[in-house]
Amino acid sequence: MNDTPMNANKAANTEAAPAPAAASTPQAPSPSRARRKGLAGLGALVVLCAVGYLGYWLLDGRYYESTDDAYVNGDVVQITSEIPGTVIGLHVDDTQRVTLGQPVLELDPADAKIAAANAEADLARAVRQVRGLFAQDQELRAQIAQREQAARTADEDLSRRGGLIADGAISAEELSHARDAVTTTRANVAAARQQLGQTVAQIDGTTIASHPQVLAAAAAVRTAALALHRTELTSPVSGVIAKRSVQIGQRVAAGTPLLAVVPLDDVWIDANFKERQLERMRIGQPVTLHADLYGRSVTYHGHVVGIAAGSGNAFALLPPQNASGNWIKIVQRLPVRILLDPKELQAHPLRIGLSANVRIDLHDASGPLLTAAVRNVPQPAQASAGNDPSVDARIAAIIADNAGGKAQEPVRLSKKQAAALPVASLSSTSP
Repeated sequence: MNDTPMNANKAANTEAAPAPAAASTPQAPSPSRARRKGLAGLGALVVLCAVGYLGYWLLDGRYYESTDDAYVNGDVVQITSEIPGTVIGLHVDDTQRVTLGQPVLELDPADAKIAAANAEADLARAVRQVRGLFAQDQELRAQIAQREQAARTADEDLSRRGGLIADGAISAEELSHARDAVTTTRANVAAARQQLGQTVAQIDGTTIASHPQVLAAAAAVRTAALALHRTELTSPVSGVIAKRSVQIGQRVAAGTPLLAVVPLDDVWIDANFKERQLERMRIGQPVTLHADLYGRSVTYHGHVVGIAAGSGNAFALLPPQNASGNWIKIVQRLPVRILLDPKELQAHPLRIGLSANVRIDLHDASGPLLTAAVRNVPQPAQASAGNDPSVDARIAAIIADNAGGKAQEPVRLSKKQAAALPVASLSSTSP
């Protein structure tokens, strides 16, 4: 019976022993208080980031506009035949690089050669005809002098017979014949002068080489030579062959597109910006861009050279009718043309149609909205049969060979002489 109270006291002491240890341990913060501190720190970080971004946007960020709706564009130079013919030679193929003036295609020159020979023959014939006109001019002048002398003789004979008729030395019939002779000789002189006037009208103020008939024939020779020259098609620019649609042996008509040349050294970027992004955009602003072909490893530099006159919808085949009842406002985009640095473009060539990411610096907004400059890419002049010295030399040789070996002086008459040519009267004669 004595063991029971002792056991109870021991158990009470055992249960009360841990109380001093619990009183010495610090109390842990509540979970709601820690959560509030975390959210406050996160909010402060967000506010700090927002303030930093706002400062960046106010000081620098708002002066840049960017878009990923940008594509490489360039000229596609179509090569077409200016004359009909059969293809007998094809010297290039797609993806091949060509240089300016390099032969790319050849047509059968047989017809053009025959036409050139025919034109040269017509030129020789024209020279001989004009040469005959000059000879006829000299002949008619001699004939007029002869007929004028005959007219003066007939006039003098009539004067002598007119004094003898009163004395009865001659008959009235003989005097009538003398008068008829004067009329006939004067008519002959008038006819000769008329013929001379007609001849002089054809050669007045010209030489054989400068006569209109000869010039027209010479122009026909140049046209035939040009057609012969056009049987060989050359590249008008340096670039890469694309869109070849012609085969050897094919008969092509004039104006048929045969292939194209793309000058990759002269491509540009068409970046489509939203209309709200164009407020501070001006000609000449610097541009940086990255092409998807090379990624971020290659950065191109350029400048704005022009802003399109309208959106793509405005120039579409079927433009939208905004006056309709079901109109919905859509943000429009305008193409902005960007010209790249030629050295960077040469180091990392681009292809037409590739995508790019464009960023334009708008700090300097003093440039014009519209450009007045005309795009003019200088190219070396190509030799053409239209101004080929060999063709001119050939024409000169044909004229010299058929002109009789003499340089014909131009026929020039004064106004008084020209007016007197068709007159059928002789001021030095009288009945």
